[in-house]
Amino acid sequence: MSGADDVVYSDVKFTRARENANSTDEIKTSRTQPELAASPHQAGSKVTPERVAVVVLSLLLAAALIALGFTFYKNNQIMDCLNKMTNENQTLERNLTQKSCKLVQDESCLKCASGWEHHGGNCYYFSDAALTWETSRDQCQNKGADLVKIDSSEEQEFLEQRVREKMENDEDRFWIGLTDSEKEGTWLWTDGSPLDNSLSFWNPEPKEPNNISDDPDGEDCVRMGEKANDPDLKCWFDKSCKVPSRYICEKAAGTGRPQCVFGSS
Repeated sequence: MSGADDVVYSDVKFTRARENANSTDEIKTSRTQPELAASPHQAGSKVTPERVAVVVLSLLLAAALIALGFTFYKNNQIMDCLNKMTNENQTLERNLTQKSCKLVQDESCLKCASGWEHHGGNCYYFSDAALTWETSRDQCQNKGADLVKIDSSEEQEFLEQRVREKMENDEDRFWIGLTDSEKEGTWLWTDGSPLDNSLSFWNPEPKEPNNISDDPDGEDCVRMGEKANDPDLKCWFDKSCKVPSRYICEKAAGTGRPQCVFGSS
């Protein structure tokens, strides 16, 4: 009887002990799980769509700023290069233009006043009024010029062509700055220099100068012009200085800043 009781007591005690152990494990487990769920470390590391979007936008913004900075840097380099090239081109253009003007005496490089014609670095005025030689010279000097002095065949050709276009008849000639009023037969230009016979353009028929005139002072001044259809550079005629005629004034073309256009002929 007592042995049976001992067996039963032992079984009951063992069972309760196992039950107590299981209860204790369950309590520990239940206590542990809430603590883990409430851990700040685990809650902060949780990945959400909002966090992903913020990270992506931050990366895109950083990339855009880097690209913008690089583009700005490259644009500055390009602008500096273009400015340097522009300055070099302008300097080269000025140098080439000045050399071109100096070498060929481009008519666009020098200026003449309104009513004057430019040729070979000089300005020429062809009058409409007919005056005596002395009065004609006074008019030229009032304009800052003098009666024309012819220094080359090329200049004579230019003047002959322009005078022929302006003449209305054979006697409608123009005074030039040549006279022998101081000494008969000694032809001087208005600047006092003697006539170079190799650059004289006397009309051969009738032979000029002939000093034939009703004026007792003779023919001491020179006119030029030939209306004939067949132009001839030899179109100088001596005439009485008192005969009213049209005239040609000459002065150097205005200096100052050139008005050339690069590449112009």
